Amino acid sequence: MAFFQWADNCVKKMGWIDVKLVGFAGVLIGVILVKWIPSILDINIWWFIWATVLCLVRVYYILFFKK
Repeated sequence: MAFFQWADNCVKKMGWIDVKLVGFAGVLIGVILVKWIPSILDINIWWFIWATVLCLVRVYYILFFKK
């Protein structure tokens, strides 16, 4: 449990610019993967859309419905 507490403390120190930079780094890592493994582009776009929706379900639930 100590790892999660440490990670939570690190995230609390970040501002909104830091969070956006982490997101942008994730996008750039995706671009690097596509350059290294071009067969990723042959995957149907709907797989990426469903993976994105599944990843965002919890975030939107917390953002809009959790009190």
